[in-house]
Amino acid sequence: MANEPAQSERKHPCERCPLRQQESFRDFNKEELAFISSFKRGELFVDKGATVLCEGTKTPHLYTVLAGWGFRYKLLPDGRRQIVNYVMPGDLVGLQGTLMGEMQHSIETLSPMTLCVFERGELMSLYREHAELAYDVTWLASREECMLDENLLSIGRRSALERLAYLVAFLVGRARASALLSENAVPRLAITQQHVADTLGLSLVHTNKT
Repeated sequence: MANEPAQSERKHPCERCPLRQQESFRDFNKEELAFISSFKRGELFVDKGATVLCEGTKTPHLYTVLAGWGFRYKLLPDGRRQIVNYVMPGDLVGLQGTLMGEMQHSIETLSPMTLCVFERGELMSLYREHAELAYDVTWLASREECMLDENLLSIGRRSALERLAYLVAFLVGRARASALLSENAVPRLAITQQHVADTLGLSLVHTNKT
């Protein structure tokens, strides 16, 4: 999918981006907003269960998740899967492929997903000309690293029950921060027991018993 042309239609102009209403996002100044608008190439609409980016491939684009759920994962040669993290609105995907030449993991959708498409060749212009935006990208990468720290701690040291409790709290907290879940709504996560098992490094039977 990374090599397919993105849809050029812009249903969400940068000036009226719904992500800007979230508490974790800062307002851009006029110069930053103009740059982001020129950096954006369109929007991509992806069905549930589709692969957005595939491990080992090169992509000409970066993406910001505008709506929907997804997950990052790696596969072993025998088909076993490890989910390394989950993707929600506001997340930047494809940065790894831009800086390292090719993707080191794959991304699959858990629901219909809308992504803003950016030309990866313009990333260096962002770093050269817009220090605050460069800081924002670095912050997103650092946040991802913090999440991976906790996930590694779960797999390495937490009991099965502790892993499950942390994962549920983590996903609910992130989903609420991303406006996928409202504060007062009963949490309904877009994952199955198999997703849980592949995240926690447990068998499906062990996950079911937990």
